[in-house]
Amino acid sequence: QLVESGGGSVQAGGSLRLSCVVSGSSPRSNCWGWFRQIAGTEREGVAAIYTSGGSVRYADAVNGRFTISQDDANTTVYLQMNSLKPENTAMYYCATDWVSIVATAPLDPAKYRYWGQGTQVTVS
Repeated sequence: QLVESGGGSVQAGGSLRLSCVVSGSSPRSNCWGWFRQIAGTEREGVAAIYTSGGSVRYADAVNGRFTISQDDANTTVYLQMNSLKPENTAMYYCATDWVSIVATAPLDPAKYRYWGQGTQVTVS
């Protein structure tokens, strides 16, 4: 299971750090991703990273403001969110899976099978 934390309410311009921890048995995986979803819309990729420490990928809307990282044990992934904007308000989910290695980690939610329950981020 994946368990997210760190969400909350923050004013525009503020920061939050989301965490996602593997709880219990760890699925075989080589990639982590963070995704967001607003009620009534499709889930969309925010950031992704290969566990090997290779390239990361960010959605254009967050590039330069958000940073994805992982701990050395590959059991926790983080999303540092800076300069938050009201349009960043959403439920944020982490996900992991074993994916085919390409140039950059995938932001397509369909590539991931293992998901957390989400953590709400509200920016006012």
